[in-house]
Amino acid sequence: MVAMRWLFALLLFNASAAAAQPVETRAEALAEDAAQYAAQFSVPLDEAQRRLTAQQASVAATDSIANEFADRFAGIAIEHHPAYGIVVLLTGDEPVADRSSGGVPIVFRTGAKATHAQAVAAMRRHLIDLRADLPNARGAGYDQRTGEVVLLVTGVDAQRFGTEAIRRRAEAAAGVPVRVVVNNLNETNMSVDGGGRVEGLNAQTNHRNLCTTGFVITNGETNAITTAAHCPDDLTYIDRDGSDVTLPMIGSWGAAYRDVQINGSPNSPDPLFYSNRGAGTLRRVTTWRNAASTRAGDFVCHYGESSGYSCATVELTDYAPPGDLCGGPCSPTWVTVKGPNCIAGDSGGPIFSGDIAFGIAKGINRSDSGQCLFYYYMSTDYLPPPWRVLVQTAAMPPARRP
Repeated sequence: MVAMRWLFALLLFNASAAAAQPVETRAEALAEDAAQYAAQFSVPLDEAQRRLTAQQASVAATDSIANEFADRFAGIAIEHHPAYGIVVLLTGDEPVADRSSGGVPIVFRTGAKATHAQAVAAMRRHLIDLRADLPNARGAGYDQRTGEVVLLVTGVDAQRFGTEAIRRRAEAAAGVPVRVVVNNLNETNMSVDGGGRVEGLNAQTNHRNLCTTGFVITNGETNAITTAAHCPDDLTYIDRDGSDVTLPMIGSWGAAYRDVQINGSPNSPDPLFYSNRGAGTLRRVTTWRNAASTRAGDFVCHYGESSGYSCATVELTDYAPPGDLCGGPCSPTWVTVKGPNCIAGDSGGPIFSGDIAFGIAKGINRSDSGQCLFYYYMSTDYLPPPWRVLVQTAAMPPARRP
């Protein structure tokens, strides 16, 4: 059990709320997310729904492709312009015939200089450890669209050493393609000041903190609630009707590749979560997306107590945040999602698409002016065993709609 406390938090579901709030059907959840997609990509709502349906339906096909070409696999990306499609990037020059999945074209491109596995291994060995060369903060992630490791460096380092010199040094050390991006790396774990109605006494400051909680999880015998690893140990949830319930801490994990606390919740028998707590919108979790199956360009949504409900595309997989935001150096296991809708205080609202759980928000990367450039999340893969996301099963009666 790890006793770290890091700054992000999750959205709460409490079963007493389910009795008072309608639960969205799968079609309703899809339509809500599709409205965000349609607005961002300027397509009709029915086309947005078709694309989001295809996004999930194509996962089996892209997983199979990644296995089929494991020795050449560099990345898979969803393209939204000029038309919706999937691009598979491979090493080598041997061509592969294009395919389709459910009417979605799958195009193969060759010529990548390193496989995905080689790039991530290089990050683990070298790129997140260039402390002597780059004295200021740096982050690194993998771009499945281009087959490059993206090295984020501060403007100070870029001016001092030159971006091209940094790129050459990083490529020489790692042996994989590197793209250098200047980013002042104003990164923090997401704040707990978002006003979620989970309260507890912070033993370090002796002040009461507000947090929010997220997906219902289970170890096969007991159901519980996830929350931020930095939150007070024992929490009290204040429901929308003013009632409360105590959530005693079960455990906390906050180093390297995890940022999660588990609190007991006797009133969480169903796999439900708020996708938009302000609107009282509940969704039912039916499955989760593994980190290995997450692709650049996947359209995902999140809820934050400060910025509310919003959706955007995955940018970098295998991201290692800078500095010591993970109780020491971070592992390249996090996933970044494009801004601008994230605010310090969103505190790790759940990351999801429709009724599929993707992860738990951890941190935010901001410009000097404070604008959100991207946020990043912990995949549900990294819940500490034997805990896993509770999902709706055929044997489980659906939550009643009032």
